[in-house]
This record gives sequence, C-alpha cells and structure tokens, in this order.
Amino acid sequence: MATRKVTEGSIEEPVEERTEESTEESSGGDGYVEIKMGGGWYMTISLAHSDRFEKEYVELAKERGGMKKSRFNLNPSHVRMLGEALIKFADDNKL
Repeated sequence: MATRKVTEGSIEEPVEERTEESTEESSGGDGYVEIKMGGGWYMTISLAHSDRFEKEYVELAKERGGMKKSRFNLNPSHVRMLGEALIKFADDNKL
C-alpha cells in the first residue's frame, strides 16, 4: 500500500467569508454549521460533493482566520451514528 506524507500546510485551503447571521449555529438545513471553540478557532460541519467520486460527504474541519487547518470527510450514512456516539461519550464521562 502506498502512503503519502501530508503536512498541515498541504491541507490548508481558503474558505469563503460568511456574515454574522449565517455563522450562528442553526438547524435550518443549509448544509453548514459553525461552532466557536475559542482562541479564534471554529469547528465547521458542512455538506460537500465530490466531483471525482460523484458522491456527497460531510466535512468536519478545524478552521482559523478563514483557512481550514485540518479536516475529516465522513460518509453521510454515519453522521447520526457519530452524533449519538458523541452524546453517549459525553454522558458517560460527565461532560
């Protein structure tokens, strides 16, 4: 199996600026959620489409200053399972 070294600089990409109204956490179904984490960092969750594989996916990203610093792509069928696992983890660890 071939491996490729990925550095933080190689995955940074500019993101479009959003207005204050659109950056608030909402459940409006617009395919984008931004969670303020402090220190200028945001966790973004967005629905994206892959032209290469012609499939939709959910992108979880850590962002600061309009640049994505790290990201994780998730199959949409696993989103609910991830959410439920996070809630269970928080409950079990009294978070």
